[in-house]
Amino acid sequence: MLESAAAEAMSTVIIGIVLVVGAAGIILPVIPGSLVIILSLLAWAFLLGGPAAWTAAVAGMVIAAVGWSASTVLTGRALHRERIPRRPILIAVGCALVGVFLLPPLGLFIGFAAGLFGAEFFRRDRDWQAAGRASLAALRAIGLGILLEFVLAGLAVSAFLIGALVHFL
Repeated sequence: MLESAAAEAMSTVIIGIVLVVGAAGIILPVIPGSLVIILSLLAWAFLLGGPAAWTAAVAGMVIAAVGWSASTVLTGRALHRERIPRRPILIAVGCALVGVFLLPPLGLFIGFAAGLFGAEFFRRDRDWQAAGRASLAALRAIGLGILLEFVLAGLAVSAFLIGALVHFL
């Protein structure tokens, strides 16, 4: 726990900036955004102490964890429903990594989509319609998962803001 109000305020501002970076990491997955949010809230509660900080941090960590898991489960279910095995996903991830270096930051998304379509195209015996349907359904689920995770990350950051207001007032 910090000794002075100035140190508490400074750490709250720094943690707030890290939380915004974590939320941005969900949209542009360079860093694991939800994990950054969870760890930042835990550090903030530990530094400030007190019931308001701990309540807000625990609520925010639970909300961020739910968003992180929901995104993963939603995406996994869509891939299973479309019968897309791991190999095309791994090829898509590899293409996404190449895309990051060739066309940052959009190359991640373009590379993943192109890699997934290409892998599905060859896996489905060069049937571009079936590959397109499966790839589009998978990409739609991934996009919805990212959106859900981002909304819940925003709620976690809102819990932090409310907790900070209550703590300092």
